[in-house]
Amino acid sequence: MTDTLDAAKLTDRVAALVEAAKRAGADAADAVAVRGRSTGVSVRLGKVEGTEASESEDVSLRVFVGKRVASVSATAASDPSMLAERAVAMAKVSPEDPYQGLADPVLLVKKPRDLDLFDATEVSADQLKEAALAAEAAALAVKGVTNSAGSGASAGLGGLVLATSHGFVG
Repeated sequence: MTDTLDAAKLTDRVAALVEAAKRAGADAADAVAVRGRSTGVSVRLGKVEGTEASESEDVSLRVFVGKRVASVSATAASDPSMLAERAVAMAKVSPEDPYQGLADPVLLVKKPRDLDLFDATEVSADQLKEAALAAEAAALAVKGVTNSAGSGASAGLGGLVLATSHGFVG
């Protein structure tokens, strides 16, 4: 999820959606691809009560036909042409909205900076269990506390890529 190939895949997906929207008749469009992964452990009274894990990869496409706008969302594996055609058809029957639109291209950053916000730390389910147990134990150690509704620990990571028909990709 963190390597350059994955970022390139997300970039390719949003670029394909924007191109498909233009081919389908949109005057302008933007697309977002979002990928996420999370893991969580809950405990109650010193025992594991539940664990969960999730992964997702989704896309969203917003199209503009004149002053009309529509959005569609789907899994990243969805066909870009089909999504674009559906979004353009929806926009054509939507009411006009003079306040919707893409940012002026003059306002777009030309070379987005890498803000170095990614933390590659992988947290195992065992580490999450230990953190949840420690949190509950700390609460139960408070004088007068005799019961617990439980505790939990979770970790996740995610990222997104945005592309616009005005030339922004980042």
